[in-house]
Amino acid sequence: MTDKRPEVLENAPLQYAPENELGVVFLFSHISKKLRVRVESIRPQFPDCVAYQKTSHGEKRIRIEFEYRSSSFKSHNHSSRKCDWIVCWEHDWPEVPKNLKVIELRNYFGLGFKVWIQPYNIKQLNGRCLTNKESWGVSKRASSGDLLLMYANRPKQCIEDIFLLTEKPKLGRAGWREGDCYRGVIKRVCKLKSPIFLDDLRQHKIIKTAGFIKAHLQGNSNVTEYWPHLYRMIVNRNPSIKKKIIKYAPEKL
Repeated sequence: MTDKRPEVLENAPLQYAPENELGVVFLFSHISKKLRVRVESIRPQFPDCVAYQKTSHGEKRIRIEFEYRSSSFKSHNHSSRKCDWIVCWEHDWPEVPKNLKVIELRNYFGLGFKVWIQPYNIKQLNGRCLTNKESWGVSKRASSGDLLLMYANRPKQCIEDIFLLTEKPKLGRAGWREGDCYRGVIKRVCKLKSPIFLDDLRQHKIIKTAGFIKAHLQGNSNVTEYWPHLYRMIVNRNPSIKKKIIKYAPEKL
């Protein structure tokens, strides 16, 4: 047995966030009216569902595939020409074909943002400082509205900026290295006058056990489950920024 359980959903027919495709189907049935959708059939073959959506000119037939993550549509080798919508819990496929509409259910049930530690090398900036708005490489699983705790690698080794991802990342040129990466526009929420250093994280009785600490903060890390502890640490050290980040308090998750 695991000692962890999924995120609790507020005002939802399912107590916890779904962990598989069946949970996605169940939750979709509770928002279909909001989407003006009438389901005609659910079936075992691709696509999973045939439905009709009300429009100003009658009803439009839509073919729907249910996935836990949108990227599974690609890994399952489904044809985008034979489908209209992907209904998923988490949208992690930025290069989804333009003809496919993605319904990300986590946005309908109170789980609108995630928190990431975003490490970067100061050399990436070519001697400049971070500006209030940047085009930045992020995790392909990041979504618009997510928070980025910007962690400056050596010699600083600290979190001194909090940014907001304002759009879904798209695949593009990395810029600071060869190859491509997922990029999105980020805007500064606030700057920490008293940064959170790596040693502070290593000394915290709970955070020190986290996988991203053991990995020495390498790579983009989803730290949402540790946000209550990180939030308190940030606000306690920087009380003047509380008004700026109160909307991202842990109870808002």
